[in-house]
Amino acid sequence: MEKEFNSGYKYKFDIIRNLIFELLHCALKLEPSLTLESHPVNASQRISMLFMELLERQFPIDETHLSIGLRSASEYANQLNVHVNHLNRAVKETTEKTTTQIIAERILQEAKVLLKHTAWNVADIAYALGFAEATHFNNFFKKHVQLSPVKFRNLL
Repeated sequence: MEKEFNSGYKYKFDIIRNLIFELLHCALKLEPSLTLESHPVNASQRISMLFMELLERQFPIDETHLSIGLRSASEYANQLNVHVNHLNRAVKETTEKTTTQIIAERILQEAKVLLKHTAWNVADIAYALGFAEATHFNNFFKKHVQLSPVKFRNLL
């Protein structure tokens, strides 16, 4: 990684990021895998696991022109081919949180990471997180953090 970092290659940070991902995946392979045969899972747990996996696949966001595709419980339900009420019940049963709460928490987590670790402007972050307007993102962020995104970034 150090060799790549010191090189003059234009896309050296992409290579470094891929090396880090490869290292993380090698570490994850060392964990014992959980199989469905050894740990019986009910339907609600299975649906919740699929929902969480689908949610996590949208992150991390590393380019400003990309935007997450799924933002609402109904969009996730459509992807999973279940009724939105069934998805909501299954997620609530297994996590004790609503589907909307989990989605909002994950978007908020990614917003904090982007504000902390990138120089993207707030409008670019808002677009990347699926907000049509930067003001909608500002209101969402302020509702959950009690600070505007700009103030949050300046605190760091």
